[in-house]
Amino acid sequence: MSKTIIISNRLPLQINIENDELQVTPSVGGLATGLKSFHKEGDSIWIGWSGMPEEEIPEHLLEDVKNKAREEDCIAVNLTQDEIEGFYYGFSNRTIWPLFHYFMEFTESDDWYWETYKQVNQKYADEVLKHYQEGDHIWVHDYQLLLVPNMIREQAPDAIIGFFNHIPFPSYEVFRTLPWRDEVLEGVLGADLIGFHTYDYERHFLSSVSRILRHQVDFNEITLPDRIVKVDSFPMGIDYDKFEKAALDHFEKTSENHSELQQRLDHHLKATPDAKLILSLDRLDYTKGIANRLRAFEYFLDKYPEFIEKVRLVMLAVPSRSNVPQYQRLKREIDELVGRINGKFSTVSWTPIWYFYRSMPFENLIDLYTSCDIALLTPIRDGMNLVAKEYIATRTNHTGVLILSEMAGAAHEMNEALIINPNNFDQMASTLKQAFEMPEEEQISRNKMIQKRLKRYSVEKWAQDFMKALRNTEDNRQAFEAIRINSKVYDDLLETYKNAKSRILFLDYDGTLVNFADKPENAKPDEEIIALIKRLANQEKTEVILISGRDKDTLGRWWEDTPIDLISEHGTWVREKGKDWELSENVKNDWMEAVRPVIENFVDRTPGTFIEEKNYSLAWHYRKADPELGEIRANELSNVLKELISNHGLSVLNGNKVLEIKSSGVNKGKSSNKKLKDQDFIFAIGDDWTDEYMFKELPEKAYTVKVGIKQTSARYYVEDTKRVRTLLKAFTDND
Repeated sequence: MSKTIIISNRLPLQINIENDELQVTPSVGGLATGLKSFHKEGDSIWIGWSGMPEEEIPEHLLEDVKNKAREEDCIAVNLTQDEIEGFYYGFSNRTIWPLFHYFMEFTESDDWYWETYKQVNQKYADEVLKHYQEGDHIWVHDYQLLLVPNMIREQAPDAIIGFFNHIPFPSYEVFRTLPWRDEVLEGVLGADLIGFHTYDYERHFLSSVSRILRHQVDFNEITLPDRIVKVDSFPMGIDYDKFEKAALDHFEKTSENHSELQQRLDHHLKATPDAKLILSLDRLDYTKGIANRLRAFEYFLDKYPEFIEKVRLVMLAVPSRSNVPQYQRLKREIDELVGRINGKFSTVSWTPIWYFYRSMPFENLIDLYTSCDIALLTPIRDGMNLVAKEYIATRTNHTGVLILSEMAGAAHEMNEALIINPNNFDQMASTLKQAFEMPEEEQISRNKMIQKRLKRYSVEKWAQDFMKALRNTEDNRQAFEAIRINSKVYDDLLETYKNAKSRILFLDYDGTLVNFADKPENAKPDEEIIALIKRLANQEKTEVILISGRDKDTLGRWWEDTPIDLISEHGTWVREKGKDWELSENVKNDWMEAVRPVIENFVDRTPGTFIEEKNYSLAWHYRKADPELGEIRANELSNVLKELISNHGLSVLNGNKVLEIKSSGVNKGKSSNKKLKDQDFIFAIGDDWTDEYMFKELPEKAYTVKVGIKQTSARYYVEDTKRVRTLLKAFTDND
């Protein structure tokens, strides 16, 4: 029976050693809480780090750590102190974390961090592969493991892999500053489904893939040579029922059963019944905007002094990454700000800020959520911000006001909250005043709408939706009529080839025998492919025809000494072995003078594009253009040209990052048909729309093969040019 394999940096467990005995407790917060029910209720295993450096685990307890984890359906990955330093504190939190949150000034590009990150990602991937069985679904989580999907894919090419990024994905302009940008994108693209919290992050990722790796992007799908990768947004929810029930239970308690923190809060509420409490709750992180929040609170008290002694900011900062220099500086800055503001505004009976620098148990979080009238959450950049959702879930009487930064992913779902720009102190101050003065009826109206939405889209629903979409990617693999040349098809094809009495092979050039180049002249055939084609051509009863859109002069020069037939410019020119070039059709080129200036105008307006002039056609190449601009201009130019050349016997071909204008009566299908006699083995292979004419025109018995996964009339497909060469080499070995 298939299972789900969850992979994250940390296990949902805290493993400690006390008195030479292992203590295992569940982790609280974040992904561990979010996926707890999904993990327990389903058939799954969870792979992650135990939380302790390998050096701190006595050798005689190493096996016990693994066994304790296994009891909770978890697999522990052991990391050394050096690996933790380079992988977690280094590349994950000094490179990826600041860059993805737009703090480029904090981003460190260290080769050792990168090498350690790769090494540890491979460690996680290897652990997955030990437990993977065909049919399993693999779900990789977050920025610490960006390379894992492709590392798994390389060893298990048919695996169903999902990846979810829990932090923002930055814009292309920011992401491209990463020295290892290609490798990171390729790592993530090992997944079949890639999830983000918001459409903005999804859009940024697609833009980076398109512009950096130059893969084709259609809406939210990325076309790779061997797969279609789906990218979508899945806003993560919370365990709504858990927080709602905890709040209801909290109100059932008598004052004697209240926690120490709640008793202190109760004392304040009784002493100053007209005063309001503002909640500020975050990890101590520079992305959370805590320093700006304090300055804005100071600005608020300066601008609206009537609220002095009527408001208190209850600020909980949870320690985080305290050995990273930026976090140490932030801690000092916040300590100084709190001290200065309290010194500036405090009275004998009132202190404006209660500041806690520590973790708090769940019970105390509920105390804060239920007691504070306003939640002030102002991250400068935040992937989601579940605190905002937890606060609203605990407001069981529907009162309370949420002030939320527009830079938090949660703002997209919670627009009934008061949304602010975290860098605008005046707006934050006026919004605090609005929150204080908001009538209860309005609070209830706003919160009911948010609560209804949060209850419906809980963390369980989030996980179910992602897994449903991941399972659907299996169907996407079957969505194309073409069949991948797997081992069975491969064997049948070679057997038919070997037994054939007469063979003919139609081979496209660019994108089939060689990869595309930035400029056509840079795609000269290498010695390997020339030698391979010569071996094919020298086989008995085998005719090899190179059929290409290239101009005859270039094609003839490159293949001058190879005994094969050449068809150039999509069928306009033909050169049989030992003969000169001949026109295959009665075509004209007097139209080119009128059309060339139109294309030149698009070249001038679209950097990175150029015109290739052939004998009887013009081609506009836009492979080097900005991908988004290139597609816009290509559509525009295609429409202009179609209108211009209508009724002139010309057509516009949409190739791979190229538009070509040529005679309507000439195509690869017509040219290939002319070469057919009584061959009992017909083989045709190509990669773009110009080859579709050939696939459609050839007899049904022909082996027609598309290079890459695309909608096609071909019967079969192979993934890339490397597989093409492997297949042709197999022909030479099976004569």
